[in-house]
Amino acid sequence: MPAMTTATAQDIAPGLTVKGFKPPLKLSDFKLIAFDMDSTLINIECVDEIADAVGRKAEVAAITEAAMRGEIADYKDSLRRRVALLKGVTIADMEQVYVERMRINPGAAELVQACKAAGLKVLLVSGGFTFFAHRVRDTLGIDFVRANVLEVKSGPNCGELSGYMVDQPWGDICDGAEKRRTLLEVASLLGIEPEQCIAMGDGANDLPMMGVAGLSVAYHAKPAVREQAMVAINSGGLDRLLEVLR
Repeated sequence: MPAMTTATAQDIAPGLTVKGFKPPLKLSDFKLIAFDMDSTLINIECVDEIADAVGRKAEVAAITEAAMRGEIADYKDSLRRRVALLKGVTIADMEQVYVERMRINPGAAELVQACKAAGLKVLLVSGGFTFFAHRVRDTLGIDFVRANVLEVKSGPNCGELSGYMVDQPWGDICDGAEKRRTLLEVASLLGIEPEQCIAMGDGANDLPMMGVAGLSVAYHAKPAVREQAMVAINSGGLDRLLEVLR
């Protein structure tokens, strides 16, 4: 089953399109579902909201939008530029973003629960940050997480951001290539084929992992992502995927 397709899209319900296959597919035929985090599992782009604490949201959001549309070829460079603008943000500021602005998107809990009930493992793989990703993991009961670590230096309110990220054992930054590599790595760890994986996201940096998965899903996504995905959820919650998978 091809993960990305040039076939004609078919509306199977308002705000839900499929192409390249005839639904429903069997959920239990898949063994892993991989989610992007920002604007997919959660309602915000965390880096933009963190930037608001130092009055730089518009500047950072403009870079984020260009990166998500695929207009910036080097995602790592775009993220480093945005993180540099976060210098001086306190941990208390980030906690405020988490409490006041971050929400799990509609249908996320229901979809994760249905996937786990059908025997799938759940992966969160994000170009965002562990500060939020680990909390989303704990809230939804996610099995695996890969995300970026913001460097914190001593300062008021439990420390502040240095404007840099911390290298991790697997590499420096989780970009599109790393998302793809992570999905394949977890699939290998589980002893399954990429065709048994579902990959779900909204931005250009999700396309590499969507391209190797057996089922690619665009959620309220950028046009380039919608065009290439096998399933596009354009309205409603994440659990609308269950209209395609039984």
